[in-house]
Amino acid sequence: MTKLRSQGWFGKTGKDGFIYRAWMKNQGIPDDEFRNKPVIGICNTWSELTPCNAHFRELAESVRRGVLEAGGFPLEFPVMSLGETLIKPTAMLYRNLMSMDVEESIRANPIDGVVLLCGCDKTTPASVMGACSADIPTIVVSGGPMLTGKYEGKDIATSDIWRFAAESTKGTFTDEDMREAEACMCRSQGHCAVMGTASTMACMVESLGLTLPGNAAIPAADSRRKVLAQFSGRRIVDMVREEMNISKILTREAFENAIKINAAIGGSTNFVLHLLAIAGRAEVPLNLDDFDALGSKMPLLANLQPSGDYFMEDFYYAGGLPAVINQLKDHLHSGVITVSGKTVLENNANAKIYSPEVIATIDKPFQENAGIVVVRGNLAERGSVIKPSAATPALMKHRGKAVVFEDIEDYHARVNNEDLEVDETSILVLKNVGPRGYPGMPEVGNMTLPRKILEKGITDMVRISDGRMSGTAFGTVFLHVAPESADGGTLALVYNGDEIEVDVEKKLLQLHVSEKELEKRRENWQAPDLGHNRGYISHYIKHVEQADLGADLDFLRGKSGNVVTRDSH
Repeated sequence: MTKLRSQGWFGKTGKDGFIYRAWMKNQGIPDDEFRNKPVIGICNTWSELTPCNAHFRELAESVRRGVLEAGGFPLEFPVMSLGETLIKPTAMLYRNLMSMDVEESIRANPIDGVVLLCGCDKTTPASVMGACSADIPTIVVSGGPMLTGKYEGKDIATSDIWRFAAESTKGTFTDEDMREAEACMCRSQGHCAVMGTASTMACMVESLGLTLPGNAAIPAADSRRKVLAQFSGRRIVDMVREEMNISKILTREAFENAIKINAAIGGSTNFVLHLLAIAGRAEVPLNLDDFDALGSKMPLLANLQPSGDYFMEDFYYAGGLPAVINQLKDHLHSGVITVSGKTVLENNANAKIYSPEVIATIDKPFQENAGIVVVRGNLAERGSVIKPSAATPALMKHRGKAVVFEDIEDYHARVNNEDLEVDETSILVLKNVGPRGYPGMPEVGNMTLPRKILEKGITDMVRISDGRMSGTAFGTVFLHVAPESADGGTLALVYNGDEIEVDVEKKLLQLHVSEKELEKRRENWQAPDLGHNRGYISHYIKHVEQADLGADLDFLRGKSGNVVTRDSH
């Protein structure tokens, strides 16, 4: 019989057992509910401040039914929730903090297995990172994308915000237009309806084998989302009995599969940061070059915004992630085990493509070599990333003069000034928006183009920063430059007018300034005053790692396991 962690609480005799059981009974729970049954924690990131996850109370009830049906005992618990749309200065600042909440909540409590309910961008990686460090049987249930928006007879979703913003800057889209469009876009529960970071994360956990098949794309409003949640509740009970800890799922081969699948769906660049952080917690060797070696030559099979034309709702009806995985079967480690108890191949062997305009076959992809590319050079000695499927081909090899913004406030103050020396050949450079420099590494790397450029009808320019961009955004944007400018990386030494060369094919990001001149600039450079001397943010600044390591806190890498070594009673 499986030894249950929970019986270290509920199975005790004497005073300790009395206390553990008696206070559970004040909720009206009979003794036999937690006697020798797998206790399943339902880790709920519900919050009204996280609109993407606001339907999770209802989803948790579906999980609860499944757990009870399988003979387990469900206990729901809250953790910190990160709402991408509301949190200031950026949700990424708190991803690591939330992961600590998840890890410690799991370890400290009588939980044998856990169901992670997550949806909005950071709630998925944070939950998985915490679960990795605790290492008990774990299954993920995503909240699902919202239904496609409808505005003036057209389909719209989050990626259109950037287009609306550009039109607003030009003066061709009014405040009234904005109000009308926003009412039309978010018309159901769920996260962003495009292949942004939230949907990328949902695909990531399915690709890693942490969810039941089909989890990634079922719309939040579709009743099949609840059915999957109920099945997941049943399955986690069996996983406990099978002693299938998360570490048995998250092998090196599973991570390699996830990288290849992310390339095929045109997933967000944020995927790189989060997968690196998860690998660090899972103690699986993974580095930035793996994303290039495994993913950059993969074909694009999903025609989804922001890289393509369609939406997550369309993706689900077209066959969803299982159809993509089935197309990639010859490129994947098909024998990798998943939480279903079956292999990747067994889970997806019968998946079909129902809409070829949304999902392509492997022999006729929408784009060749579409995965995230890692570029290096003296401007990014430890790497920078670009998403070719969302970029302009003509700009993938380009030389131009730098237009430098020292920080995000400088950018906002000057970008639309008439006297800004910029033309379409220029390269926009944004400093001090990295993990330490902001702090928190915000999604500002896809800088809206200067008004004078937009008024010419130009919609893309080369942009470089040590920050991130939203997975819903697009453009020829080089992100995650490491080392970041606040740490004295070469990005900090770029001056207005410097010539920069980008060449994605050669994987090059080069500042054409002599080493002698750079040394002189380095001697005159002063580290920015980051201005935080207390609390979590101060701790974050001191311990956050660079983007090429996943921007986790250095002391959180690895795992502590699930054993509690001391009793309190």
